[in-house]
Amino acid sequence: MLKTGLLLLGLGVFCGVVAAAEDPAVAPACNLVAGWKQDGAARYYTTENLYEYMDGNSEGYFSYNFQNMRGVTCKQGETTFVIDISDMGDADNAFGWFSATRDLRNPAYAVGMGGQIVPRRLIFAKGKYYAEIAANPEGDFTAPLQQWAAALAKLVPGSTSPPAALEWFPKEKQQTLKLVPESVLGLRILGKGYLAQYDYGKAFVVLGETAETAAATMQSLRQRFTENSAVKLGEDAFRTTDKYLGRICFVRVGRYIAGYAIAAEGMDPVALSGELVGKLR
Repeated sequence: MLKTGLLLLGLGVFCGVVAAAEDPAVAPACNLVAGWKQDGAARYYTTENLYEYMDGNSEGYFSYNFQNMRGVTCKQGETTFVIDISDMGDADNAFGWFSATRDLRNPAYAVGMGGQIVPRRLIFAKGKYYAEIAANPEGDFTAPLQQWAAALAKLVPGSTSPPAALEWFPKEKQQTLKLVPESVLGLRILGKGYLAQYDYGKAFVVLGETAETAAATMQSLRQRFTENSAVKLGEDAFRTTDKYLGRICFVRVGRYIAGYAIAAEGMDPVALSGELVGKLR
């Protein structure tokens, strides 16, 4: 019995170590940067109570697969930094939430997979984590935010390489590129995916769970767009027209559904879709 108990205990410790290694508790601390002291208790929120902290504005986090948040408030003199790190489940969602919250009027800041610093705010994504700092009172806190960006980037594990999907889309004339948590192109049939906006239309890649679910989605799309014609691309493809989206080409490659919706004249959605899906293989 003693040997059995010790074996079970050892297995329990081992499993606990593995779990901790796979899902480390990444919590910010005020001593990461010299001269800062903790103000109040550390914070921990899940999907059950984030709304309390966010004053009801938690839906955006939830739409990008929010798992939990750990935070702390730090002070230096009269300056207060509210620091939070959220586990978004995977790198796509972390980068997606960063893309949704960044200010496109201001430049990016090189930290993690992508970041931004404005006078009173720092945000960045790294691996499956999204980090943010809100500074008070009014003023320009760019220099200390840069210090904290470096410190938090060392603390947070994960890749600093942006999602591979960003390289699928042509850069020329690209206005925006973001991860849409649901209803790509405004179509409920389509789930989560990347959407690039160009001056002539939109390019998209929907991230299906499996090839089978993607095939089922293609059938649903054909039922939605009854006037369509098949094209020879990928494993299944067709073109159609919508009065709001313009000329559209849908192509399935494995678990992905990709294509273009073109509103401008002189651009061929089928040819553009062929170039796009060629990068998915």
